[in-house]
Amino acid sequence: MHEIFYDELRKLKVRFMEMGINVSEQIYRSTKSFIEHDKELANEIVNDDQEINSGEIQLENQALKLIALQQPVASDFRTIVSVLKASSDLERIGDHAVSIAKETILVKGNPRVPQIEEKISAMTADIRKMLEQVLDAYVKADEKSARNIAQEDKKIDEQYKVCRDLIVKEMQHETKTAVATSSYLLVARLLERIGDHIVNLSEWIVYSKNGHLVELNDKQ
Repeated sequence: MHEIFYDELRKLKVRFMEMGINVSEQIYRSTKSFIEHDKELANEIVNDDQEINSGEIQLENQALKLIALQQPVASDFRTIVSVLKASSDLERIGDHAVSIAKETILVKGNPRVPQIEEKISAMTADIRKMLEQVLDAYVKADEKSARNIAQEDKKIDEQYKVCRDLIVKEMQHETKTAVATSSYLLVARLLERIGDHIVNLSEWIVYSKNGHLVELNDKQ
C-alpha cells in the first residue's frame, strides 16, 4: 500500500512540475507577443489557456484522491497540501500571462515606447528566472533556496516602480502613446503580481518542509 501511495505522490509532483514549466513558457510567450506586437501569438496564448486550467483541476482531483484514500502521515499530508496550494498560484500566474496577451491584441497598431518595452522585457526575464529557481527548489525540497528566492521579489518591486514612473512621465508628456502606456502600466503591474505569486510558492515549500506557515514577503 505504501509503495502505491508514494508512486502516486511522485506522479502528483511530476504533474505539478509540468504545470510549472508550462506556466513559465506561457509567461515568456505572452510578453514576447506584447513586446514584438505579435497579435497571432497572443491569440494562441488566449486560446491555450484552458490547458493550464485543466491541468490544475486534474492535479487537484489527484491530490484529493490521495488524501481521501490513503490517509497520509503528517509530512506527506503537508506535501500534498502544498502542491494543492502552489498549483493555485501557478494557475493565477497563467491567468496573468493571458491578460498580458490580451493587452497585445488591444494595443496592436498603436504608437509604442521602446524604452518602456525594454524595462518590461528585463522584468520578465528576472521573473522567469525566479519561477524556474522556485520550481527547482520545490523538486529538491530546498527551504533555504526558497527563502532566498522570495527575497528576489524586492528586485521585481523596484523594477516595477522604475517602470511605473517612466510610464507616468510618458503619459504626462505624450498623448499619442496613450493606449500603449495604459497597457504598459497594466502589464508591469501583472508582472509585479506574478512575482508575489512566486513568493507564495516559496512559502509553500517552507510549509511542506517544516510545517510552518511563514510570510516571506515583508511588503507593507
